[in-house]
Amino acid sequence: QLQASGGGLVQAGGSLRLSCAASGRTFSSYVMGWFRQAPGKEREFLAAISWSGSSTYYADSVKGRFTISRDNAKNTVYLQMNSLKPEDTAVYYCAALIKAVDGGSWYQGVYDYWGQGTLVTVSS
Repeated sequence: QLQASGGGLVQAGGSLRLSCAASGRTFSSYVMGWFRQAPGKEREFLAAISWSGSSTYYADSVKGRFTISRDNAKNTVYLQMNSLKPEDTAVYYCAALIKAVDGGSWYQGVYDYWGQGTLVTVSS
């Protein structure tokens, strides 16, 4: 089970840190990712982190502004979001990937477990 939190209302240029607490499984051995879905748009991949935390990957839309990290001792993954823009407004989801797709990169595949989402609203 994944529980995302930390969303809220923030002004453009501000920051938020999202958390994703995992329970019930050995999530410390999984790739973890963050996604978002804005109203009327498809779900968008944002960032992923390897099980050890040594590797990260970011979508171009958030590279340089967002940072993904994890604390396996706490079974928690974070998404630090800086320089937020109104277009970052969306429901943000965390997810766990058990096995990457064959032939793809380590963060690519069908994510197996999903959190319930937390709403981030960025005002202009």
